[in-house]
Amino acid sequence: MATNERPGVYSTVEVSSKLSGSGTGKTVGVAAVSASGTKGLCTDITSYGEAVSLYGADCSLTKLVKVLFLNGAAAVKAVPAAVGTLAVTADYTAAFTALMEKEDVTIMLCGSRSDDVISGMKEAIEGAAENCKYRIAIAESAGTVAEAAARASALNDERMVMVYPAIEGDGAVIGAAAAALAGIISAGSDPALPLNGAELSGIDNMAKTFSDSDITTLVLSGVTPIESVCGSPCVVRGVTTRTKTAGVADTTWRELTTVLIIDDVIPSVRSALRLKFPRVKNTAQTRGAVRTQVIIELESKLKKEIIDSYGSVTAKADETDPTVCCVDFEFTVAHGLNRIILSASISV
Repeated sequence: MATNERPGVYSTVEVSSKLSGSGTGKTVGVAAVSASGTKGLCTDITSYGEAVSLYGADCSLTKLVKVLFLNGAAAVKAVPAAVGTLAVTADYTAAFTALMEKEDVTIMLCGSRSDDVISGMKEAIEGAAENCKYRIAIAESAGTVAEAAARASALNDERMVMVYPAIEGDGAVIGAAAAALAGIISAGSDPALPLNGAELSGIDNMAKTFSDSDITTLVLSGVTPIESVCGSPCVVRGVTTRTKTAGVADTTWRELTTVLIIDDVIPSVRSALRLKFPRVKNTAQTRGAVRTQVIIELESKLKKEIIDSYGSVTAKADETDPTVCCVDFEFTVAHGLNRIILSASISV
């Protein structure tokens, strides 16, 4: 404060953003270019103000963190792919590797629309479920409807989500549309609840509307469309890029909720069994207890309407290795309501 000899009361004000994670929900991992910080270092970010302090206010990484928190992201882990310069594909590959080392990261995105970078993100998450790391990656596409559809079709992966359109123009942040969707998913407490109509925050200059034909093209190609509704950007329908199996059209993995439900149920069962049975014998009594615990978890998901039903649950000693307990179970995911079709018979 400048020295002023006039008698009176003087003050200084320091303003910092209150945007921060909710603490309950999924953790988002983001890689982008920063103005400061350490390249390749993964850091827990608890607020927008902390991101400004670490990475600078006017950079891609900080702006993406802001969009994440604006849309309710529970927690964020950030990695500068490059500092003060453009990031190449190898920089993003290293950043994705750093994020993959964090067990709690379940959603990933980046500040790039490059096909090579997005393919690198896809490669990073492939097979992660086998290591108890359940991930989905969210990318975005600019260009035309046909171009977005082609990019999604090329990915064809149930754990890859392609958002369209990306925000373009002066001041637009690459990855902002993907970050907005990631924030919404992170904050969601019910994986079976569809994203239809979810309003996105922090996205400016979004005035895109689609014809029914465009929506059909996008959804069937595995693109998640965002459309302006009364001036606000809203998700039309949340889908994955997985539309084919062995080159044949397949809708099994199309709905994003299907993957989110699986990523909710399986880790819950694994976590419960890991907690309840850290040091036990592989006896009939133990296997019975394991089976009961799995049923308890499935009943909980059924009550919450995350799954529609579940079938028989068995727990048996492996025939070739007596130290292994093989648990088999099946369940049916709950489906979101996309359309209501009215058929009226009218007499005059």
